[in-house]
Amino acid sequence: MPSPPRAAVLAVLASAQFTVLLATSIVNVALPQIRDGVGLSDSATTWVVNAYGLAFGALLLSGGRASDLLGHRRVLLAGLGVFGTASATAALAASPGVLIAARAVQGVGAAAVAPAALA
Repeated sequence: MPSPPRAAVLAVLASAQFTVLLATSIVNVALPQIRDGVGLSDSATTWVVNAYGLAFGALLLSGGRASDLLGHRRVLLAGLGVFGTASATAALAASPGVLIAARAVQGVGAAAVAPAALA
């Protein structure tokens, strides 16, 4: 099986990295609608934003190490799977607890995706 063109691989990896970074800030734009839709308090609203960043920042080095040990492609695909599942869960969340937990799991997936995509 021939390998895909380098430009296509670069585009996919750049898109993955862009998605991880976009998830950090895009929630701020929709926060008023999220707060009203799920019924969040002011403190819970803060956790929706920070749960992702805390999990992402805390596990970023571990994601890089896992990528080195297990293989960049394997960790990238696993991270994208976790990130995508958590994103769908967050989109369908009907309670504040589920939404905050899903955002934290998104951060875990992003911590695997970011170093693997850059490698």
